[in-house]
Amino acid sequence: MQTSKRLTLFRESVIRDMTRLALKHNAINLSQGFPDFDTPEPVKEAAVRAIQSGLNQYAITWGYPPLREKLAELYTARLGWNVHPDKHVTVTCGVSEGIITAVQSILNPGDEMLILEPAHDNFRPSAFIANAVPVSVALDAPDYRLEVAKLRAAVTPKTRAMLLNTPHNPTGRVFDQEEIAGVIEVVLENDLVLITDEIYDRILYDGRIHQSPGSLEPLKDRTITIGGLGKTFAMTGWRLGYVIAPERFAEGIRTLHDYTTICAATPLQAAAVAALAMPESFFEQTTSDYHQRRALIMEILTDVGFQASTPQGAYYIMADYSQLPIPQASLAPTEFAYFMASDVGVAVVPGDSFYSLEGYGRSTIRFAFPKKISTLEQAGERLLARLK
Repeated sequence: MQTSKRLTLFRESVIRDMTRLALKHNAINLSQGFPDFDTPEPVKEAAVRAIQSGLNQYAITWGYPPLREKLAELYTARLGWNVHPDKHVTVTCGVSEGIITAVQSILNPGDEMLILEPAHDNFRPSAFIANAVPVSVALDAPDYRLEVAKLRAAVTPKTRAMLLNTPHNPTGRVFDQEEIAGVIEVVLENDLVLITDEIYDRILYDGRIHQSPGSLEPLKDRTITIGGLGKTFAMTGWRLGYVIAPERFAEGIRTLHDYTTICAATPLQAAAVAALAMPESFFEQTTSDYHQRRALIMEILTDVGFQASTPQGAYYIMADYSQLPIPQASLAPTEFAYFMASDVGVAVVPGDSFYSLEGYGRSTIRFAFPKKISTLEQAGERLLARLK
């Protein structure tokens, strides 16, 4: 007996491995991107009401109807085309399932998909699971700009799709109009499908407002838009994502979702309606709070001696540790991350784990800062005591 050959192409998530390491060493977890503050009370109360009122059985496979209706309303406004709740919306068990089902629905064995690196560690496996080939295109530090020449050079006759994450994990980039114009050129020139991961669409800084690439006229009929609720509403454990897609893509996505997970948790879908109905003041406060967290973590990292660019969106920072005045500054990223968890008491993610490309991510680690101010302050105390 043997396992599938595809399982030789990837391993379990390094990010989740770092969380296990944090637990082992009682380290402050700035590795995995989940908040240590709670879900909004109205959303938790809505989940309790849903359970108590009997919403505990299967929902319709592609999503609890009131949630699909709310998402259709929101994305009709955002994307600029008539998103129908019964044709274009699929509620998934998190963004990761959304990505995997989207990729499987459009790629055949041997097809290629462009992926920007550094990339979240589920992107390449999503291609391997479809027996497709991920083709990596590097974003160069420290600016991590998307260069259209590199993107165009990576295209072959087998290229069928591109996976784009903006705001970007792990760099914090929000790709600008010039970069997105380059994406449009490459997608149209090569008749590609664009899959977008927009999970951080409500976590932006300095007045930025998220624009879904699928709202742009050249991309409207060839973009699969994926989002979720876990990050914005501090409920990552609820595993609620969704896919908004033109009908020609949505049918295949729904079929795969049906046989993969059947449906997302019904009472949590009901509570998600309450989350999406939160007042604008909630989002304004969330934005203000993240600005405060970003300012604090950047101050801490600068004081310690890390080299890092200020994120434009999401809640991650890629930091270079090579200039720290300690012997461990010469370690490879994985060894340095283990040192951080075991000796410093702060868990991070090795930067090279976000790359498959040789030589990238050296001397870098990723910090996640969706944490209470007190948590970040405590982490800062540990960093200053051990690294400076």
